Amino acid sequence: MFYNVLKAKDIVSLGEEKFKREILMQNNESSLNIIAIKKNEIIDTHTSTCDAAVYVLDGEIEMHFDAEKFKVDKGEILMFKKDTEHKVAALKDSKFLLIKI
Repeated sequence: MFYNVLKAKDIVSLGEEKFKREILMQNNESSLNIIAIKKNEIIDTHTSTCDAAVYVLDGEIEMHFDAEKFKVDKGEILMFKKDTEHKVAALKDSKFLLIKI
């Protein structure tokens, strides 16, 4: 059995990196990740191999899907289906959980 209490906002910190990902748990394709990204940086277009949810812990990001974009603020969650091409743009210094199931 795995038990642990973590302060999510303290898990990932950026130095000179534009963004950084820390895998907290992983089982096959499913995973729980925390990602930090600096304001005005972009995580380039990629495709998720799993259904996914993004929960913003701090800051504000914009998720781009084809011609649509969604602003996701601190405390908000956005969910999307696998095989969905997308990119992430940071409107502020941000941290978010990426849950892939």
